[in-house]
Amino acid sequence: MMIAPAPWRRRFAVPASHPSLPGHFPGRPVVPGVVLLDAVFAALAEEGHGTATQLLRAKFTAPVAPEEVVEVEFRGTAPGRVAFQCHCRGALALSGEAALGSPGA
Repeated sequence: MMIAPAPWRRRFAVPASHPSLPGHFPGRPVVPGVVLLDAVFAALAEEGHGTATQLLRAKFTAPVAPEEVVEVEFRGTAPGRVAFQCHCRGALALSGEAALGSPGA
């Protein structure tokens, strides 16, 4: 499966009511990295590009608070692979690359 190399974008925000947020961190909640990755992979699947089967790399570079809008940009890098960058408040918050399975897999 090959995703076109031209980048495409999607936006999401993690609601303040998300069950992972209480205690992460009291007084200044931060969205856990695994929740950000889940939202990235859900956006990928919702667009019909397949399911992320392996996280090849990920780098978290800035915190994301609940309700903040995250814009994720996807770009095909090779057959069965996609790179992504997530920006929040104009800053890079997360970047990485994943291997893909077939849609519906």
